[in-house]
Amino acid sequence: MTVATPERYSAMLAAARNGGYAYPAINVTSSQTLNAALQGFADAESDGIIQVSVGGAAYLSGQRVKDRVVGSRAFAAYAREVAKQYPGITVAFHTDHCAEQYLGEWVDPLLDLEIEQVSRGEEPLFQSHMWDGSTVPLGRNLEIAQRLLEKSARAHTVLEIEIGAVGGEEDGHSAEINEKLYSTPDDALRVVRELGPSVGASGSGSGNGVDGAGLDGAARYMAAFTFGNVHGAYKPGVVKLRPELLGEIQAATDNAFYLVFHGGSGSRPSEIAEAVRHGVVKMNIDTDTQYAFTRAIAGHMMTNYDKVLKIDGEVGEKGEYDPRSWGREAEDSMAERVVEACVQLGSAGKALR
Repeated sequence: MTVATPERYSAMLAAARNGGYAYPAINVTSSQTLNAALQGFADAESDGIIQVSVGGAAYLSGQRVKDRVVGSRAFAAYAREVAKQYPGITVAFHTDHCAEQYLGEWVDPLLDLEIEQVSRGEEPLFQSHMWDGSTVPLGRNLEIAQRLLEKSARAHTVLEIEIGAVGGEEDGHSAEINEKLYSTPDDALRVVRELGPSVGASGSGSGNGVDGAGLDGAARYMAAFTFGNVHGAYKPGVVKLRPELLGEIQAATDNAFYLVFHGGSGSRPSEIAEAVRHGVVKMNIDTDTQYAFTRAIAGHMMTNYDKVLKIDGEVGEKGEYDPRSWGREAEDSMAERVVEACVQLGSAGKALR
């Protein structure tokens, strides 16, 4: 298996929830970062999720084109082709952080395309899409989520929603680090009342947040409740996570949710482990892999500055400024960080057969 079918994606998410582990969801912006993510998942013998953000999708279409649908379709087509070289793992494709102002030019057209694909007996282009309603009132958030959930069902995709605000900055969107970063059990109860549980047709379970995924365990949607999450990199003490809040949310709703962890850079291993224990099946990884990729390039340039630059009348060395030379180092470095994430989240060695 390479790219997940809708059935395979449901099996992946159910396996993670029932097995008490989570998948790294790696943001990519280029063929190089995509290949690095695939290399990392293969090295870790882990299934995983590869995603493009609102800015990443625009960038993939060409920096002067900035067409998110074009970028998303190009990414999915290329990714499907290169993923065939990794038959031992399964990857799913996901669109990340689509705010309301981008729905009409990004996720809605993609869902419409996928509905057409499914009607022809084809697989959908992506396996899941995120609706980011963190900047609108909860009522409006859930109203849009209900509309998208209906389309997602027809497209055979999974919807991801965000309840609460993630602090920090990502792709030009920012939120303050304050009390709004913490969702509440009452928020979760309202989500269940209006959308139903995210797991199968019922949220019945044993009470530990990971087993008893309801009926067949198929994910209708995933929910990113916030518990102090912040995008970006911060020094210790700035980000105050409360992963126990996820346990309170699951307890109040009879384990109704497949959970997603956003803004996890710099989190302590114990905080990540507790979040996973409460039913997190997907954790977004972006800042750390960006740094790993770029740090390797910076190291190459600094070490070989007199070869990548034509200085003192010299001509440099083509082999050192050839983008493939520093690109290989960057991909290896990012792949190593992906392996680290798989090990930390417990998905390493658990690729579905």
